[in-house]
Amino acid sequence: MRPQASVVCFLFFLLQALTESTKNSDFHLAGDYLLGGLFSLHADMKGIVHLNYLQVPKCKEYEMKVLGYNFMQAMRFAVEEINNHSSLLPGILLGYEMVDVCYISNNIQPVLYFLAQEDNFLPIQDDYSSYVPRVVAVIGPDNAESISTVANLLSLFRLPQITYTAISDDLRDKQRFPAVLRTVPRAEHQIKALVLLMLQYSWNWIIVLVSNDDYGRENSQLLNKQLVGQDICIAFQETLPTPQPNLVMTAYEQERLEAIVDKLKESSAHIVVLLSPDLGLYNFFHEVLRQNLTGTVWLASESWAIDPVLHNLTELRYTGTFLGVAPPSVPIPRFSKFRVHRAQAQPPTPNKTSPPATCNQECDTCLDTTKSFNSILTLSGERVVYNVYSAVYAVAYALHSLLGCNESSCSKEVVYPWKLLQEIWKVNFTLLGHQISFDEEGDLPMGLDIIQWRWDLSQNPFQSVAFYHPAQEQLVNVSPIYWSTPNNMIPLSMCSKSCRTGQRKKPVGLHPCCFECIDCLPGSFLNQSDEFDCQPCPKYEWSHRNDISCYKRRLAFLEWHEAPTLIVAVLASLGFLSTLAVLVVFCRHFQTPMVRSAGGPMCFLMLTPLLVAYLVVPVYVGRPTTLTCLCRQALFTLCFTICISCITVRSFQIVCIFKMAHRLPWAYSYWVRYHGPYVFVAVITVLKVVIVVGNVLVTTTIPTIRTDPDDPNIMILSCNPNYRSGLLLNTGLDSVLSVVGFSFAYMGKELPTNYNEAKFITLSMTFYFISFVFLCTFMSVYQGVMVTILDLLVTVFNLLAISLGYFGPKCYMILFYPERNTPAYFNSMIQGYTMRRD
Repeated sequence: MRPQASVVCFLFFLLQALTESTKNSDFHLAGDYLLGGLFSLHADMKGIVHLNYLQVPKCKEYEMKVLGYNFMQAMRFAVEEINNHSSLLPGILLGYEMVDVCYISNNIQPVLYFLAQEDNFLPIQDDYSSYVPRVVAVIGPDNAESISTVANLLSLFRLPQITYTAISDDLRDKQRFPAVLRTVPRAEHQIKALVLLMLQYSWNWIIVLVSNDDYGRENSQLLNKQLVGQDICIAFQETLPTPQPNLVMTAYEQERLEAIVDKLKESSAHIVVLLSPDLGLYNFFHEVLRQNLTGTVWLASESWAIDPVLHNLTELRYTGTFLGVAPPSVPIPRFSKFRVHRAQAQPPTPNKTSPPATCNQECDTCLDTTKSFNSILTLSGERVVYNVYSAVYAVAYALHSLLGCNESSCSKEVVYPWKLLQEIWKVNFTLLGHQISFDEEGDLPMGLDIIQWRWDLSQNPFQSVAFYHPAQEQLVNVSPIYWSTPNNMIPLSMCSKSCRTGQRKKPVGLHPCCFECIDCLPGSFLNQSDEFDCQPCPKYEWSHRNDISCYKRRLAFLEWHEAPTLIVAVLASLGFLSTLAVLVVFCRHFQTPMVRSAGGPMCFLMLTPLLVAYLVVPVYVGRPTTLTCLCRQALFTLCFTICISCITVRSFQIVCIFKMAHRLPWAYSYWVRYHGPYVFVAVITVLKVVIVVGNVLVTTTIPTIRTDPDDPNIMILSCNPNYRSGLLLNTGLDSVLSVVGFSFAYMGKELPTNYNEAKFITLSMTFYFISFVFLCTFMSVYQGVMVTILDLLVTVFNLLAISLGYFGPKCYMILFYPERNTPAYFNSMIQGYTMRRD
């Protein structure tokens, strides 16, 4: 025997054992084709495992569910409306068989009853494609746990099953549930709508309470998944205790509820998301009222968002604001009166026997209880009722197509479940202004209302305040909400207040929603993709405190239009012209004693680099380039060194000639014979070239950019990335020469006046040394753009000190005292000096 046949055989014997005979016309309507209905008229949250024993649980012993009876009446209404007022199935009488499944306790027995034929016989066959069960389709049940059980049996026969409230996303798996369709949006949309509501009012610090069943676990997992990347944190999550049958509260349950409510009161979060069936919340809200918890926003899942029994606890209005998700309100004409109308027993249809009764088809208090809630049910707009109503019509339209109905008749042929299932997938019709068609996953594309609980009896107790559009995944038609707060202020629920623009978040604790706000410092900015770290600005950009972007810094360098530059340019021009004039004067009076005493040919070796140095001054002005930096670091400093070395050797010669010639005649003869001054200048020049080349290789001649220490908005474009080391390298030799030159000049201060340039050399070297020390000191404490200006100014002053301080007096004597520029005059001065020394 095949495994499938074994299962069916087992189910057949179980069916025989479970069947009882009761009779109530509320649950039965004979017809040509029967619809099965599974509704929770009573509920037991414990969900007694009914496979542990052979007795069918008695649902009427449990707590009654008003909405369950309301849904059953909607199926009755839809069937009778189709039979009496519609041309949808002309000549066809649609009947029904409905059973109370008491939430999840009574699933197997009614399914076996629906699958069996009229004689309660369920044959064992290898192929059920030609098998005709008692009902052609099943409407319900109302929760995912029951559907999983029911669908596993009905799917063996491809018997169509349409649920009206089960939102579990597991039902989208058509490999497991090939015959399950639903007229309610799936759980993903329900949770997405709640998340969008939190984002709408900037609630990022929430509490989640879930039921201890599959509904609570699945929806809490889905909520956590939806919260990823939304900057919404869960302060804590608690599982509500499962109530006992008839809501009898045990000591453990009382203790757990007290602890949960205490935790709610102590928490800084004021948004509570409740993911639980309605029956699991009655004891919880009684505890909330007992402890006088207020100021809370309760976000309801669809399972209890429009529960009239909970709403009937009018004291709940003082606990806070109730918001939830629910199907759109679709008023069904004449249903409010039908809901409280008891069905009358009807005679059996000709040629049809009355269907046998099954268990759990009685509810003694259902009608009276529903009458007491009829007003609130009517005002609420029949939200979920329309789901049942449209499910019945979907089956009717499928029968219309399968039976080939026209305006007057239908062919009363045998309806096989698998054929009807194919037609249900194809239905596409309009019912009370709404389009009914199923997508590839068996869902009915429809939106959701965000509703608010109101307790004014003159209006809808579940007032719509927004609409969730599933295709766009956004809230539309958002209306003002009446908040249970002073001055109707929107409640706040944030672990930390939002940071101001340009402030980063410093996490506090484990939750990313809890943080301190820290200003982004100048030179950094807050990238919108990372709210926890300030990013440093790129090298050539800057930002102010709390900026969210950087801007280009202004490049600063010595420019021609600036006043200091103009002053230096004028001085350099005067120096160049004066040096050129000295060169001309010395050329014209080259053979005179005054020129020869000043150094003779060596004067031109000094004047030429001076002219070149003046010509190099403009490379300090304008945007630095590699070429101009090379001129600054190599050509200019080399010219200046040649001048300093010539002055040094000149001061040395004066001392040697007048003080050491008679003491070291052999040294003097070597000095004269081998052109000592020029050898000395050449050696110093070569040494300087080596230093310059090494400096260029170490510090590079590529212009670099540094931040102005006084103004970070400015970037200084300069040649040398390290002023101090570069300055010491380039001027170290010059400084040594200046000190040596100063020493020799000081030693020859008593020489004859015509040969004595000591005081001019002393003045020049002293100025150079002082300016060098001042410049180094200035650069050690300041590195702004003024360094370049000061460096250039000191350089020009040193050039002027040489050209005017050393050569100026000589030119003055040549031009204005020609009588002193004769050999006789110079000989007389030497004789007088010799006689004084003797």
